[in-house]
Amino acid sequence: LCCECGQAHPLLDNHLYNFQDEVDDELICHICLQPLLQPMDTPCGHTYCFKCLENFMQEYSFCPMDRKKLSFLQCHKSSLLVRNLLDKLIVLCPFKAECQQTMQRCELEAHLQNRCPGFKKYKSELQRKKNPIPKGKEDPPAKGETNTPKDPEVPSGGSSLVAESSGAAVVSLGTAEPGLVNPAFEETEEGERLVQRWNCRTSLVAETTTIEIHREDPEEELGMRIVGGKDTPLGNIVVQEVLRDSVIAADGRIAPGDHILEVNGVNISSVTHCQAVSFLRHPGPVLHLMVLQEKGFSNKTAQQDSPGTHREVIHVTLVKRDRSEPLGIKLIRKTDEAGIFILDLLEGGLAAKNGKLSRNDRVLSINGQDLRQGTPEAAAQIIQTTESRVNFVILRQPGVQLGEPVEDGSTSNSSSSSSSNGGSPVHHRRRPEQNHYRRKSSYQKKTVAIKKEPKESLGITIGGGRDNKNKLPIYVTSVQPIGCLFRDGRIKRGDVLLSINGIDLTHLNYYEAVSALKSNAASHSVTLKALEILSLNSPEPSLDIREQGFSWSPLWITWLGLPSYLHFCQDIVLSKGNLESWGFSIVGGFEESKGNQPFFIKTIVPGTPAFRDRKLKCGDEIVAVNGVPAIGMSNSELIPMLKEQRNKVTLTVVSWPGSLV
Repeated sequence: LCCECGQAHPLLDNHLYNFQDEVDDELICHICLQPLLQPMDTPCGHTYCFKCLENFMQEYSFCPMDRKKLSFLQCHKSSLLVRNLLDKLIVLCPFKAECQQTMQRCELEAHLQNRCPGFKKYKSELQRKKNPIPKGKEDPPAKGETNTPKDPEVPSGGSSLVAESSGAAVVSLGTAEPGLVNPAFEETEEGERLVQRWNCRTSLVAETTTIEIHREDPEEELGMRIVGGKDTPLGNIVVQEVLRDSVIAADGRIAPGDHILEVNGVNISSVTHCQAVSFLRHPGPVLHLMVLQEKGFSNKTAQQDSPGTHREVIHVTLVKRDRSEPLGIKLIRKTDEAGIFILDLLEGGLAAKNGKLSRNDRVLSINGQDLRQGTPEAAAQIIQTTESRVNFVILRQPGVQLGEPVEDGSTSNSSSSSSSNGGSPVHHRRRPEQNHYRRKSSYQKKTVAIKKEPKESLGITIGGGRDNKNKLPIYVTSVQPIGCLFRDGRIKRGDVLLSINGIDLTHLNYYEAVSALKSNAASHSVTLKALEILSLNSPEPSLDIREQGFSWSPLWITWLGLPSYLHFCQDIVLSKGNLESWGFSIVGGFEESKGNQPFFIKTIVPGTPAFRDRKLKCGDEIVAVNGVPAIGMSNSELIPMLKEQRNKVTLTVVSWPGSLV
């Protein structure tokens, strides 16, 4: 833990604080969206954290707010008045269990070093681990005192999940399996694979937490954008963005990258994107959300084995075609129970197709090797070195079975009934042609030519534009009943406008498009070319009703149907140290059963290069790696390419805005 703020964060990142009250927006850095630390003023009148601005200026030469040309040398420290205001903000001691004191931010370091019983206990435990006392000479602990300090900032109400050392703990480690680029494997200059360094690796911590959101206005939108769904390669519903000044932002417990598992007790891990949007937009004063939150890397270890009594032991055999074939299983470790558990079955993988393993199964042994006190790395090593047959012995709660595929319009209430990666369970009897994402045939072009009076308006409103944050094409947000297009009936809300009277609209910003539409609307005839996005799934009937209370914009899944010439690609350059992973997991790629599917970013792990860079988002589509197109590649081809990049990689991505709920 940091000795200045008492919390865990990368050495080069800003300190973390728990503020007692909401901090005024004028004192917030608009890069990290946290209260300013070491504030720096720009010549154009904006203020940012020193580290945030320094990192930003390494990549760009303009102000993040107004995009005016800027050099870091032109910036200077904020006034003493501003720095004093920030230093006097009231913060809570991070060791809540042992210390409930509050103090000014500038006093926290001295409090931790001299007065905080929680930090004192943490330091003594750290010292005890470094210099263990010989057995038999320990002082007995005082009554009511434990030897292990409580970690600060672990949310209550959730079970902590620890995924050992691989970024996503995806089996099999070191193979071309969907998941984070594994930091436990390094390549030498000659390309030889080194053995895993078991002792120096940390663990990836994730927690499931139930969060209760209160709304004064039951109709108020939550203020977050989501991506994913069973009808996309992402499978799970993932938070892409939390809007500032929203209900979710005010609550402060949900962050980008969180996976939403349940809404008001309904499991949404196996529903379509549209269904998830409908559930989250449902009005009500109180909303109960169960979320899976990745917390970054930690050194936690499992506790002693304490299996429950009413469980059944099941034997499962998976047959690999060759040693390198991945099983498609994501393994984790729980902090409150020893052993290894199945968190996810990757849709389309060998385990999912077999259908006999289930989420939350505990792995007792693989190929006769006892894993009751094992780690995901140990399991991965066994699987990786197995030529063909992989024999599992698992422990399962009775009654937990894999369910049938979930039909559109229904939900599954069993969290173990389906894979969270792709959503559709492993059996395909009822719906063999599952509606997995395909880009082909998901739009149609149309040309609308109409005669009109010169003063008659088109009667549409538009959104998007290449100056938009996501560089969107121009699309129709509403068709008003007073214009000629409403009377004609062929242009609809959500249509992407390509041109008007031969003038290309696809590369214009918002104001240029408005000007082009207005000037051409003054003529006697108008010819519009547009794209209508065809929904692969029938739209939810409740969706349009609920959208009346929302500022309308297309759903995230709608953008996935656009042809590639309307995509706006951007290059994101990530850098890392030799012992780091890149910090993101991917899904998608070519599969024989589904053909070509895009690669999507599914997870971004806190504290990693992808997280610190802040440009990559969950739901982003990877188009190329270091200029090499990803189209047509399988997952087993792209993962090694990412692993080969030692310290720097350039990802070409397309970023579509998530659906607003």
